[in-house]
Amino acid sequence: MLKEIEVFRTVMTAGTTSKAARLMGVSQPAVSQALRRLEQRAGIALFLRVRGRLQPTPAAHALLAEVDRYFVGLDIIEHRLRSLSQFTGGRLTVASLPALGIGFLPRVLRNMELLAEQRTVSLQIMSSREVRARLLSGQCNIGLMADEVSTIGLEHSIFSRLHGVVAIPVSHPLARRTVIEPADLNGQPFIALNPEDTSRRQLQGALDKYSVVPSVVIETPYSVSVCELVQQGVGLGLVNPVAALDYIQRGIVLRPFSEELIFTGILAFPAGTQLTPFMQTFIAAMRTQLAADMDAVSASMP
Repeated sequence: MLKEIEVFRTVMTAGTTSKAARLMGVSQPAVSQALRRLEQRAGIALFLRVRGRLQPTPAAHALLAEVDRYFVGLDIIEHRLRSLSQFTGGRLTVASLPALGIGFLPRVLRNMELLAEQRTVSLQIMSSREVRARLLSGQCNIGLMADEVSTIGLEHSIFSRLHGVVAIPVSHPLARRTVIEPADLNGQPFIALNPEDTSRRQLQGALDKYSVVPSVVIETPYSVSVCELVQQGVGLGLVNPVAALDYIQRGIVLRPFSEELIFTGILAFPAGTQLTPFMQTFIAAMRTQLAADMDAVSASMP
């Protein structure tokens, strides 16, 4: 019956049995016979024969919608099988939250000599929740995500614990300070990370301790978008220093915050993952680049 359904879909897409026959590499009578067998099994007319041409009935259009969903599922399975076969051929799929995926991982890949050996890396940028979903479904080899998402069902370890820094427009008076105190943020236009973010909760605790209330003008989920907004002069923001590195000399300065606020990055793998030599090299390159990035951030601050 699968063959008849494929013929039906091709006829509906092509518009005529002759075009469908050419597309499928079969004869026109074979296409017509397949359609009749499908109608007999369904017990309904899918086409009206009008002056030698097929005219789809409403039932045919309804069936096509279901058939299309079925074939889309087959396409997904086929893509997944191709991806699995590529995993064994040097392909590496990395899913990362934006803080580490937009600037940091490209710097890692720039310095990886193994890429010259025809290795392929698929770099996918998404939210931490989406990274976790990709890992659990086996759609990626390595994931980098924030610590507010669950690691149940995954192999994981802490990749980074970075002290948050305050991003400030270069023309702002606070840019002349060497360290930013909680009181400095009182009443200031502030770009905050989303309430569920771990560092946002840490910041709120520090501000409450000193009875400081900044003027939150925008909430956003990513340090990168905070930096973009700071660059536009919208306000100040507390950010992941690695995510902010590319914005130094682009209209913002970074300053240490007197309170300890930590951005924790989780390195995760699907359960049961055996690290290949290429994966081990990639992870080593990430750790080397992280140290270099933090040196660059430190050098940019007084």
